Amino acid sequence: MTMFTVTVDAERCQGHARCLAFAPEVFDFDDEGYAFVPEENQRFAELPENVRKAISSCPERAILVAEEPAP
Repeated sequence: MTMFTVTVDAERCQGHARCLAFAPEVFDFDDEGYAFVPEENQRFAELPENVRKAISSCPERAILVAEEPAP
């Protein structure tokens, strides 16, 4: 089984907020208006469709997904 970890590359993010529009329960914004994924929201056994849409809608390609074996 694979686990997926979703993060945002802070250097790429330009604050367009498309990720928040698709998956507000996963993404958040810092005080400067840049997206991040709180640690408690980062890991998934399967990527939900709304997270996939958030990833594909990011014009900066700042949303990263790492795959790793489940413990």
